[in-house]
Amino acid sequence: MTITEGTAERLTELRSAIVPAGVRAVVFDVVGTLVEPSPPVAVAYQRVAAQHGVERAAAEIDGLFRTAWRKQEAIDAAATTPFATDRARERDRWREIVLDVFPHTPAASAIFDELWEHFGRPMAWRPTLHGPALVRQAIDAGLTVALASNFDERLLAIAGHVEPLSLVPHVFASSELGWRKPATEFFRSVEERLGFGPTELLLVGDDPELDLAAGRRAGWHVRGV
Repeated sequence: MTITEGTAERLTELRSAIVPAGVRAVVFDVVGTLVEPSPPVAVAYQRVAAQHGVERAAAEIDGLFRTAWRKQEAIDAAATTPFATDRARERDRWREIVLDVFPHTPAASAIFDELWEHFGRPMAWRPTLHGPALVRQAIDAGLTVALASNFDERLLAIAGHVEPLSLVPHVFASSELGWRKPATEFFRSVEERLGFGPTELLLVGDDPELDLAAGRRAGWHVRGV
C-alpha cells in the first residue's frame, strides 16, 4: 500500500499526540493498564475459597492480598540477584501469596491450584476503559507496539484471546525475560528483543514505581494512565 501525503501527515499528527520525538516503539504494561481481573482479585479468591468451605469477606481478602504481595516484592528486592525470576519463582511467589491470604487453612494449596488456573484463562480478564483506545492509537501512529509485564508465562496463553492484548504482536512476560520490573535488566531485555535503544522506547503503565520510576531509571520515556 502506498502512503499518501495525507496519510503521512496523519501518522505524524498521531505520533506527536502520543509520544515524544524520537520514540519508535510503545511498550505497554498489562495488568491495570490494558486489562483488569474480572471479577476483581479479592472476589475471585473469595469464590474459590468458598468452594473449599473457607468463608472470608472480600474486604478482608483484599487487605491480606495487598500485604502478601508487598511481602513478596520485598523478598525479590532483597534477593542476591534482585528481581531475577523464572517460571518456578513466579509460581512460588503466587503460592506464597495465597498461603498468606489463607493462613492455617488445610485447603490453601488446593485454593492456590485453582486460582493459578483461573487467572491463566482469558475469561478472567477484561479490557480497562482506556486500554483499547491506547493500543489502537499507537498502532494507527505506525509505531511498533509491545506488551512487557510482570505477569508470568500465563500471559503468553491469554494475550491472543483478550482485547486489546490480542492486537499486539510482541509479548514479553517476566518469567520468560528472567527479570521483573523494576529491575533495569527487565528493560534491557525488552530493548534487545525489539532492537531499539532506551530513548526510542515509551513505556505506558499505571504503577508509579514499577512502571514510571523504573522506566525513567532505565532511560525510557514513560507515560502514566
